[in-house]
Amino acid sequence: MARFAVDGSDILRRGIGVQGACYPLVPFSNRIANGRLVFDGRQIVVAPNWPGQRHPMHGDGWSHAWSVEGSAQNAAEIVYRHDGRTGWPFRYRAWQRYRLKDDRLEIGIGLENLERHAVPAGIGLHPFFVRDADSELCFSAKAVWTADAEILPVERIGVPADWDFSHPRPCSAVALDNCFDGWDGKAIIAWPMRRLRLSLGATAPFRHLVVYTPPQRPFFCVEPVSHANGQLAAARLEAGDTLAGEIVFHFSDL
Repeated sequence: MARFAVDGSDILRRGIGVQGACYPLVPFSNRIANGRLVFDGRQIVVAPNWPGQRHPMHGDGWSHAWSVEGSAQNAAEIVYRHDGRTGWPFRYRAWQRYRLKDDRLEIGIGLENLERHAVPAGIGLHPFFVRDADSELCFSAKAVWTADAEILPVERIGVPADWDFSHPRPCSAVALDNCFDGWDGKAIIAWPMRRLRLSLGATAPFRHLVVYTPPQRPFFCVEPVSHANGQLAAARLEAGDTLAGEIVFHFSDL
């Protein structure tokens, strides 16, 4: 997505590198430590794919062209077919379906395993929300992963009080780049000065939420994902199966 605005006011931050204002995470979210993971007793090796990062990150979808499968005035479907020759070493077909309504944007994401055997696979969405001085965030989760200096997961713990957003808090309250577990699929983002509220809803399998609130940056990220950071090896997709879900941005006045 290059731009998303409500009544002419940008909701997503434009111009975030070549990735635009929002991009899909397929076939995995976040980082694979040292580009290696073990699945069904086999070591899988993935080359670095992100400028300045030695760990491969966010899969293939963000950096490849997608084909338009269908479009209308308020809807579109785009598809990416991966042959497994570079990047992720397995074949898959990914799709995104967008539908715009009066008060919401519906985003469907799916990934089909084209191999004749099971593979690790995940999906997610990486939006960059515009950060105002008074932007607020609210969501509930059961646990969170701590991270090291390279943003690799270290330990799953209960949500500390300083990281608890179960009641609305300013996005600037704490600097995070962490994955929350046991998310209920609901989040509220508010821009009080704009008198605007976004209710973000996600179906299964999106039960993890990556929250990125970098200090002194004009954006923050609230990313629904299907697997926790560092847990891709446990995200099993059988031969011929599809992993899919929907994310909805529903807007209302404060």
